[in-house]
Amino acid sequence: MATGHTDPQRRERILTATLNHIADEGVAGVSHRKIAARAGVPLGSMTYHFKGIDELLREAFTRFADHVAAIFEERLNAAKSPDQAREAVTDLIHELSDGPQQDLILTHELYTLAARHPEYRELTRKWMLRSRQLLERHFDAETARQLDALIEGLALHRALDTTPHDRKLTSEAVRRITTTA
Repeated sequence: MATGHTDPQRRERILTATLNHIADEGVAGVSHRKIAARAGVPLGSMTYHFKGIDELLREAFTRFADHVAAIFEERLNAAKSPDQAREAVTDLIHELSDGPQQDLILTHELYTLAARHPEYRELTRKWMLRSRQLLERHFDAETARQLDALIEGLALHRALDTTPHDRKLTSEAVRRITTTA
C-alpha cells in the first residue's frame, strides 16, 4: 500500500468508501476496519485523517449533500423564467427519483441519522437551506419551502412506487404550488 506522502487521494478514497459502505450496509455497519478495507488503505489512515467515526460520517454526508446541492444548482441556475424554473423543478424530481439507488439510500440514511442524533440535524438543516435558497432565486420564500418538500416527497414516492407517476402529474403538482390564485 502507498504511504500518505505518495497517496494524496487517500482521504477522498476513504470518504467514497464510506458512502459506498453506507449505501450497501447502512450507517450502523460503519467501522474504521470495514472502511479501511473497502478503501484499500491501512487501518491507521482512518485515525490519521478522521478523529473518529462521527467526523468521518459528517464529512462523508457533507460531501453527499454537496453533490445533491450541485444538481439543484445546475438545474435551477439554467432557468431564466418562471416557466423554466417550474420545468427545472420537475426535472429535479425525476432526476432524483430515477437516479442512482445509492443517492436515495444515502438520503434516507442521513435523515434517519439526523432524526436519532441532533448533531446531524445541523447538516440536514444546512442542506435544506441551500435547496430553498436556490429555489428562492425563482420563487418566494414560502413557495420555495413548499417546493423543497414537494421535491423530496415526490422523488421518494416515484423512487419507491412499483408504478411511478408520470411527468404530467409532477408538472401539475409543481404548477399548483407555484401559481398564485
